[in-house]
Amino acid sequence: MADKRRRQILSIGVVGAAGLASAIASGKALANTQKPPASETATHPKGKFSGKVVLITGATSGIGEGTAYAFAREGANVFFCGRRENLGRQVEAKIKDFGGKATYMRTDVRREEAVKAFVEACVSQYGRLDVAFNNVGMLNPKFARLHEQPTADFLDTLHTNVLGVFLSLKYEIPQMLKQQGGCIINNASVSGHKGFSEIGPYSTSKHAIIGLTRVAALEYAKDNIRITSISPGGVDTPMLRAARAARGISFEAGSKFIPIQRTNTVEEMARTVMFLASDEATAFHGSLVDVTSGMLN
Repeated sequence: MADKRRRQILSIGVVGAAGLASAIASGKALANTQKPPASETATHPKGKFSGKVVLITGATSGIGEGTAYAFAREGANVFFCGRRENLGRQVEAKIKDFGGKATYMRTDVRREEAVKAFVEACVSQYGRLDVAFNNVGMLNPKFARLHEQPTADFLDTLHTNVLGVFLSLKYEIPQMLKQQGGCIINNASVSGHKGFSEIGPYSTSKHAIIGLTRVAALEYAKDNIRITSISPGGVDTPMLRAARAARGISFEAGSKFIPIQRTNTVEEMARTVMFLASDEATAFHGSLVDVTSGMLN
């Protein structure tokens, strides 16, 4: 029995002996990919990110929106942007309604002066920038092979997804250098690691984000600025639902292509981002974190 318990401890590692013992005693599973925990609904003004300043691009829907809620519930001051002002104001109001702190600023990340103003406004309001989640992104409008992709659509996808992340890094990093530290998480994709037919512009842009993450992590490792990326697979967002519908695939049928047989939730992505932004993830630097639920195996 002792040998078995030692093997369990070694195999789990990050849970720790105390957590493992507690789980064994309670009879609860240590991981359950089929039934993830429900999203947090309580607000903790003195939570793990209390007093921290978190900047998020593209937080008017999807992963960005869910991450804004998660950070705000843990006490962070959330400063976020998006092009759709009506949705941005709704997200801002919802966060304030549950007792969180948030400020929305309409920003087009394809425009350098807009990104510069966005980051400067965040620092002006809160005095610093602790965490940046560069999340904004779009899927190419047309599903087609490369020779059939409109050049304008290809460029718009690159400008939004790649130039948007580059400009965000360009103006976030100087503030973090000034304050001698910070954490940046870029949102890449499973499509940044492998090819998928008929979404060439999107896949190209996500490969580029991984490249930016790797370069930035090397360049600022000695400056106490931790830079990582997440690569989601299928996540239940309006963009994914629209994409499946456009291809004539039901949401449920699309989930069957994921090894765990379900689509991930935005809350699962938010928890990953929060972990990478926390002091528990100090060894994660230049890390390309796979949150595809097995799609890269």
